[in-house]
Order: sequence, then C-alpha cells, then structure tokens
Amino acid sequence: MQLPIRRLLSRATWIKIHLYLALIAGFFFALMGLTGSISIYREELDQLLNPQLVIEQPSGKRQSLDKILSAVRAAHPNRYGSWTMEMPRSPHSMVTVWYEKPRETFFELYAPLMVSVNPYTAEVVASRFWGQTVATWLLDLHTQLRLNRFGWNAVGISGLLLMVSIGTGMYLWWPGLRGIRAAFAISVPAAYQASLMLRISHHVGMMQLAFDLHRLIGLLSATILLLLAFTGFHLSYPAILESLVGTSGMEHGGTGRNIISSAIPNKHPVALEAAEFIARGPFPKAELRRITTPAGDSGIYRINLRQSHEINLRHPYTTVWVDRWSGHIKEVRDPSGFNRGEVFTTWIWPLHTGEAFGATGRLLWFLAGISLFVLYVSGLLRWLHRRGKIKDRELNFAALRPLFYRVQQMLYRIGLMLFRLLVWLLQRAKTYAPYVIKRCAALLQWLRLRLTQQKRLGKM
Repeated sequence: MQLPIRRLLSRATWIKIHLYLALIAGFFFALMGLTGSISIYREELDQLLNPQLVIEQPSGKRQSLDKILSAVRAAHPNRYGSWTMEMPRSPHSMVTVWYEKPRETFFELYAPLMVSVNPYTAEVVASRFWGQTVATWLLDLHTQLRLNRFGWNAVGISGLLLMVSIGTGMYLWWPGLRGIRAAFAISVPAAYQASLMLRISHHVGMMQLAFDLHRLIGLLSATILLLLAFTGFHLSYPAILESLVGTSGMEHGGTGRNIISSAIPNKHPVALEAAEFIARGPFPKAELRRITTPAGDSGIYRINLRQSHEINLRHPYTTVWVDRWSGHIKEVRDPSGFNRGEVFTTWIWPLHTGEAFGATGRLLWFLAGISLFVLYVSGLLRWLHRRGKIKDRELNFAALRPLFYRVQQMLYRIGLMLFRLLVWLLQRAKTYAPYVIKRCAALLQWLRLRLTQQKRLGKM
C-alpha cells in the first residue's frame, strides 16, 4: 500500500529525515567541518608549528632552479624519477619539492615526500612525508578519514548527505515568500521573528538558547555549506563532473595529458632554467607555480604557470610541456580558450577552499566549517533533552545582554552579505545552466543506451 504523497512530504517526515541524518552522519559532518576549517590555513599552521620553515629576513636573489634541484638530489641520492618543484607564494616561504611515490609510503593512497628548500641558499631545511605532519594529517582526516580509498568514498557520500541535511533544515525553517521579504527588510516585523529566528533568546533556558543558535547559525551558513558539500562531493568523484560538463584530465591535482618525448636522447638535455624560459614564451607575464622534471628517456618537462585572470592560486591550469632533448614546446594548455564546462571545472577547488574570494572568503569558509560543529552539538543537546537524558538549566546573561545585541547585529549583517553572495552565485549559474542541462541530457541518453544494450545481452 502506497503512502499518500501529502503524508510522505509532510513536515513530520522532513523532521525525521533531518533528525536521522544528524544522528547517523552528524558526527562526521562536524569532523569534516572542523578539519576543513583548520586545513584552510594549513600552510600557516605548518609554519607556526615548524618555525624553521619561515625565512625571517629574505635577502639576495633566489638560487637557480637547477641548483635547488641538485641540492634535493644530493640529500636524496637514491630516489630516482620525477620531482615536482612548487614555488613559494611568499618571500618568507620555502620551495617545496615533491617526490610522489617514495618507497616508505608506496602503498598508501597519497603520501609523497615533501622536501623544503630555502630558495635563497638552496639549503634543504626539512624532508617529511605527507600525513606525518600535523597539518597534512588533519587534511588527510578531512579528505579520506585516514582510511585510504574507503575513507575517500565515505567522505564523498557524506557530501551528498550533507546537502540533503541542509536542504531539509532550510525546508523546516522556510517561512514563505512573505516571511522571506520581511527577513531581509531593514526592520523585521514581530510577527515573523518567531518563525525566522533572527533573534537569540538569551533570557531563557540553555535548551532554548541551543535551539535558537542552531536555527540562526544554520540559516546564516546554509549557502556556504551547500557550496562546500557540492564541491567536496565532486572533488571526491571528479569523473562525475567531467561526464556532466564534457571535460577530461582536469581533476584537482591532475597532470593533464600524458605527453612523451619524441626526440632522440643526446648529451645536451635542456636544464630546468632553460625549460622555464622556453615555457614563458607563450605566457611572458605568467607566474611560475610548478615544474615537474622528466622521468626516463621519454619523459618531458611539465611547467605550470598562473596567468593573472586565473581563479586558482595554488593549482592553476596554464601548462606548457617542453621536450628536454629538443627544447621544443610539445603542447600548451591555455585557460583563456576553455569552454564553459572547463571553466566551471576550474572553479571547483577555489570554491571549496574559499580562495576564490580572497582572505575574506577564506575567513567565511573557516567560520562555516566551525558552524557544522556548533550545529551538531546544539542539535544533539536538544535531542538529548527531549529524550530526557539531560536537564535544562536557567541562564542569566543580563550582564552580557549588550554583547548579545552586538553579536546579533553582526550576524544579521553577515546574513545579508551571504544573501548577496547567493544572488551572485545564482546569476553566475544562469550562464552555465543551459550547458550543464545539455550535458546531463546527453549523459542520461548514454545511460539509456547502456541499459538497453545490457538488456539485449541478457536476453541473448
């Protein structure tokens, strides 16, 4: 017997969905939020815990790329193959040279060797493995729960569940169109204050305060949390996004096409500095971000540059492949010529980290991640109270009342700013919506064909 659709979509049903999601996955949401917030400032945390990685007074010119790489190879003479040199984004930071698959961590999902080199002296300051420092350990916890591929998949599914949780929470809060117009007016009528929950009841018990905070913080952070959940899911499963928008080889950290050398090996290979100089030909004003050395006789230099218009700061998409035997440019990837689907893909990582909106964006994303922990704790307290597991307590914040008013006004201003951000994102979405819909239709058509073929094979 089917349930009536009205009963299926009743408020009680949405409450149960929201509650059960929080009880089953709420802890993981809170963990993802906390570790993600800290990871936004991963480099700053690493430098705080390791002061030797900070160059207090930069002086002189940077050493050549070849001299820096020679120092790394001298420190690790038994590591053969390709190295990737990441340039510092600050005069006070080290060059980081990566070795992707060291033998010590070969069977782990992702645990490269990180060699920190002083760019002014070419001195190797530290050699560490990913996942064995506080900052990278926390980032591993955020991306794959320290459980390798199983944890990676679990985090991706958590992103989907978080989107459902946020959606049900917003549905339960939704006051109607009239209430929404009142919510963002200069003054909110008293009739809507109860449903909108724009005030924190600090003169009542602890449970009511927790519930008010839950609704207010959930409302203010919903837009960013939805964006984080959406981008986090696609970072876990980049193939899905690539199928939808028609791209390939553009996942975060991807190296692009596998291009090999076609020249005859000789005794005069192109050095690092020369390869960078050649790569700058098509992009003379671009900033060098990474350079990967060739592996084997068929290997090739891969130089990653950042043009001023690129949204990605750490992992830009401008790439030049240079043959080390002939010195010829084999291929160029220029984001200026990307189609809409490719441009959409380039936005996924900077939207997830907040770097797309600068220092202010990173701070807002940090607060949004913390809000997941606050939402979990406040919701859990209310549920335990209703189950009779904990008792309510009276709270007297008379002395702090002026502070509460100021915090409330600040949160209201943040809410208005986030609402404007949502409007801007919706306007941007209009540009790409037709293209994404077209790609979704093509994907569905492909799935239908595959199912039809499988049915025919089954009958045979």
